[in-house]
Amino acid sequence: MNIRKRLRQKPDLHTGALNDILFILLLFFLIVSTLANPNVVKVNNPKGKSDTKAKQNVVVSIDKENKIYLGQIVVPESALDSVLKVEVEKVRNFIDTPSVVINADTISFTGSFFKIMSSAKKAGAKVVANVKN
Repeated sequence: MNIRKRLRQKPDLHTGALNDILFILLLFFLIVSTLANPNVVKVNNPKGKSDTKAKQNVVVSIDKENKIYLGQIVVPESALDSVLKVEVEKVRNFIDTPSVVINADTISFTGSFFKIMSSAKKAGAKVVANVKN
């Protein structure tokens, strides 16, 4: 009787070339996916011929303590509508559509910010907002 153990060979799977093939397929699909995009629409962007920044005719600022300044002068919130209307009318003598620039601190209340915006709209001015840290 032959009781010796037979030396069995374990099956081997050679995966050396598999990494190369997968890398080549990955590159191929990346290149093809960027080239074949049917949803791309070519658009001509407009070019500006002049400076399009808003002219700072009337500057209103709100600081950390929620104080409202018109230029360098502190304005109480109750008198904001009338004072802002007077300033916009002064500028309207020189410019057709004056703009009110609002410089607000990020800590300031949004209610004051929107009150200034609505007052400027009532006075007939264009509103430009600027929020600072």
